[in-house]
Amino acid sequence: MTRRLRVAFLGNDRWSVPSLEALVASEHRVAVVVTAAPKPAGRGNEPTPTAVGEVARRLGQPLSEVETIRTGPGFEALAATTPDVLAVVAYGELLPPAVLELPSIAPVNLHFSLLPELRGASPVQTALFRGFERTGVTTIVMDERLDTGPVLEQREETIRPEDDAGTLGARLAILGADVLVGSIDALASGSVTPIPQDEARATFAPRLRPQDRELDWSAPARSLLDRIRALSPEPAAATSFRGEPLKLFRAVAVDGGGEPGAVLEVTKDGFVVGTGYGGLRPLELVAAGRRRMSGRDFVNGYRPRVGERLG
Repeated sequence: MTRRLRVAFLGNDRWSVPSLEALVASEHRVAVVVTAAPKPAGRGNEPTPTAVGEVARRLGQPLSEVETIRTGPGFEALAATTPDVLAVVAYGELLPPAVLELPSIAPVNLHFSLLPELRGASPVQTALFRGFERTGVTTIVMDERLDTGPVLEQREETIRPEDDAGTLGARLAILGADVLVGSIDALASGSVTPIPQDEARATFAPRLRPQDRELDWSAPARSLLDRIRALSPEPAAATSFRGEPLKLFRAVAVDGGGEPGAVLEVTKDGFVVGTGYGGLRPLELVAAGRRRMSGRDFVNGYRPRVGERLG
């Protein structure tokens, strides 16, 4: 029989939510849910809770919304729960030794890659950027460094041709929730031995920069398509048309080619842009101040001409 553990859950992102829901539904007790304090957002600039904060309230879980748990009231509130396990999912704060030492059994992190592959802040986006055909989720026992602790469990997931960061991340979040609860079950029963990561295989997924959004039309169409997928649904890949910003959310690579960045073909159904190798047909995009539209709607509204340039 698995021992029932006291779990302190740390998370902020929408991708943290399936893990919280799975823990609440498990036989373990959620001692506290820790998430970032509400921040001004929306048209009224009203304080808005994180996705985790909203769900914790809906589920009636003990909630601590704090600026940090590294020191001060946040740390004290977490320590007072005397957790057996810390469960950390997309929390976004590097935890110091004082926090990592709080649980009586282990601090556990769910990471959205097959560690030691893609350590860092953007594993889902980077897997798409680099054209991976598969990725997965990993639970580790956390140490003081970023995503370097010994592995508890991994599970692989195929990246589908139609995936973007939104669909892939959502699927990994659901898969990861099952893996996280399974790892905590295994810690409770003492049936798991953490396995050190192979440092020689480590790769990295650093935080995305503003310049990573820009489409370089001299790159091959396939590479541009991977970038668009990695940046959708937010913040979106960026270019310009007629001097105004243009965001691309979905596209397909097509045969043919021509001058990079130039409009090569315009039909009633859309348009094709030249790249360094092949062409790219935007399927979903948005111009400054407008709502998202299809390639067909863009052609009808803006009437791009063959030879006009993007970027």
